Amino acid sequence: MSDAVDDPAVRHRERLWPSPGVWCTAPALGLLSGLALAVVVPPWAALTTAVAVTAAALVALARTSAIVEVSAASLRAGRARIPLTALGRVAVLDAERMRALRGVDADARAYLCQRGWLRRGVVVEVVDPTDPTPYWLLSSRQPERLAAAVRSTPGEPFEGFEDGWSR
Repeated sequence: MSDAVDDPAVRHRERLWPSPGVWCTAPALGLLSGLALAVVVPPWAALTTAVAVTAAALVALARTSAIVEVSAASLRAGRARIPLTALGRVAVLDAERMRALRGVDADARAYLCQRGWLRRGVVVEVVDPTDPTPYWLLSSRQPERLAAAVRSTPGEPFEGFEDGWSR
């Protein structure tokens, strides 16, 4: 889901909100906490704990929902930011390739801004020779739009890449 953006320099912006199933874990966690305490504390204390745990879980889910944004000058994913001039090839990933880059095909030096509840995403090559990060792996609900926003950066075109890279 994209967030509304008034800044014309922003080409793409989305918040990686949890899926409905993940949101449902917060009340479940609160309920289980309250039930666990119900046998040793008064009912009001168990209920208070259940409400507090639910509220804390909901706040934690909201606060940890990263923002992915492409502006005229940079790509921001979570707390990290990189200039667009430091980026190279970009590819939209299907669920299978995204899973592989999260696991068996992962490079430990890569920057990951991924959420398990989002199955698709984008991989963006980092071409800055001073940056040891080979690529950014970003989850997205709209990976085609995210890739298009990164691709619209000025610079030299890239041609003939294997492994699904495109620009």
